[in-house]
Amino acid sequence: MSQAKPATGHDARGLPTRIRHAIWRHGKVLRQRILPRPVAQHVFVAGMQRSGTNLLMEVLDASADTQVFHETDPRAFERYEMRDLAVIRQLAQQCPAPVFVIKALCELDRIKRLMNTFAPAKTLWVVRDWRDSVHSAIKSFGNFVPQWKRLAHGDSSDWRGRGMSDATRELLAALYHPDASEAEGAAMMWFYRNALFFEQQLAADPRVRVMFYEDLVRHPLREVAAVYDFLGLQGFNQRVAGRIHARSVKHRSPPDIAPAVVVLCDELLARFRALARQGLS
Repeated sequence: MSQAKPATGHDARGLPTRIRHAIWRHGKVLRQRILPRPVAQHVFVAGMQRSGTNLLMEVLDASADTQVFHETDPRAFERYEMRDLAVIRQLAQQCPAPVFVIKALCELDRIKRLMNTFAPAKTLWVVRDWRDSVHSAIKSFGNFVPQWKRLAHGDSSDWRGRGMSDATRELLAALYHPDASEAEGAAMMWFYRNALFFEQQLAADPRVRVMFYEDLVRHPLREVAAVYDFLGLQGFNQRVAGRIHARSVKHRSPPDIAPAVVVLCDELLARFRALARQGLS
């Protein structure tokens, strides 16, 4: 396998902070090469795009015990999709750190299969309020309405429709209208991607933990400590929690979204929040 240059996700911090963390990361990589340790845990970071997964990856990368693979890393991904499992298995076998961490955004329908294939494994599923997720998504991406139409008509040729349940597809068909806004299309994507969590019955899987973006940025010390404890990571301290820099929690309702779509997304978000009240996140 060719040795491609590692990649990270988008980094919105100031230049001095990026330089400081880059120096630390290079030192971490060097130490791991000199004193490699066998992998004891595989971790999949899941969730809808623009939900804070880059932020969580940064927090996990702050541990000396991890090697992380963003969806921009050509060693593990091609056009943001995870490469064949044989490639990922080879990367995991070559991992010099005890905790192998990889994004799984386009692979939300395969979380159980991934955890079973790479056991022992755990998953962190990041949920962000759909309103803020939509605002962020429409700034970064487009084509949400045509994708909605394609999926509603039964197309499952790519990762967006892969694993989609009949019930979800029927909802997409019932709510689709050709004059929908991009914000409404993005809200529907937030719904049908996050619905996979419950359709796979991941709430009952002790290997899975739901992370709320809003909780992570508002209570970083508490939330990062809980994540490190869940994964068995060493080295948690205030410096690790200090990696959290994002503060975009506004809950602004995007314009031009049909009431039925608002209700649909609100109900799914409430299901996730109910897990926290039950102690399952």
